[in-house]
Amino acid sequence: MSKILPKAFFEQSDVVFLAKNLIGKQLSTKIDGIFTSGIITETEAYAGSGDKACHAHLGRFTKRTKVMYEPGGIAYVYLCYGIHHLFNIVTNTKGNADAILIRAVEPTDGIPHMLERRKKQKLDKTLTSGPGNVTQALGITKQHNEESVLGEYIWIEDHNRNSRRIKETTRIGIDYAGKDAELPWRFYDTNSSFVSVK
Repeated sequence: MSKILPKAFFEQSDVVFLAKNLIGKQLSTKIDGIFTSGIITETEAYAGSGDKACHAHLGRFTKRTKVMYEPGGIAYVYLCYGIHHLFNIVTNTKGNADAILIRAVEPTDGIPHMLERRKKQKLDKTLTSGPGNVTQALGITKQHNEESVLGEYIWIEDHNRNSRRIKETTRIGIDYAGKDAELPWRFYDTNSSFVSVK
């Protein structure tokens, strides 16, 4: 039996544990009346002010990052390179600025709508592998920044499908973060082909 993850789940203090624990959960959206969903197969953890790879490193507080300081359980969506919307989930309690980037999902519902949004003809791993592809397929945009991930438009359910083969490795595209770039804070399901990089 599935259940929507409660706010308390996202307010836990260990963002690395949460990023790993989200593998196997189902991410769903209902946007413009269209229901789509997929099993989360790849995540990255970002640990607030102490993490050089995090947008809130050293307490950086800007119009963009202020959402990260809110209590866990809301979306942090930003535009990358002026092209891709990236969907993160804010975690921990107010003031901590932890977040988890959703890098890939394995489609389960609304696949025809995902294909249409992605302008693709057939289902393959490129449909929802990579964080920009995830948001496009699920209909998530900057409009959903600060949106709750507990229900109306975006929610995450536990379907008891947690993978037992989770790979821990380094995050992608953060060479500027020095030693923090070497932290094994990216997680992916080795049983799934819907992963950006293995």
